[in-house]
Amino acid sequence: MRIVEEYNDLQVDLIEIKSAKYIGDFAIRIYFNDGANRLVDFKHFLESSLHPSIRKYLDEKMFKTFELVDGNLNWNDYDLIFPIDNLYEGKL
Repeated sequence: MRIVEEYNDLQVDLIEIKSAKYIGDFAIRIYFNDGANRLVDFKHFLESSLHPSIRKYLDEKMFKTFELVDGNLNWNDYDLIFPIDNLYEGKL
């Protein structure tokens, strides 16, 4: 017998965020379309930034306003956005 083609039900061509839930203290649980999920802590990134347009998201009420747009986390019409592969690896 010879395997001609392998098939994986969860195989995807493009990693996207399927859903995301704010956990608290600037951490978001992110669920990806391949079945993986990550708890990503954004606090250190926000606190270490010197740029005012990023630091404004240290206001937790503002940080929690993210939306899913085209399979990615998006704050305030692309005011703040991260590469999906960084989120997938859980690294900012």
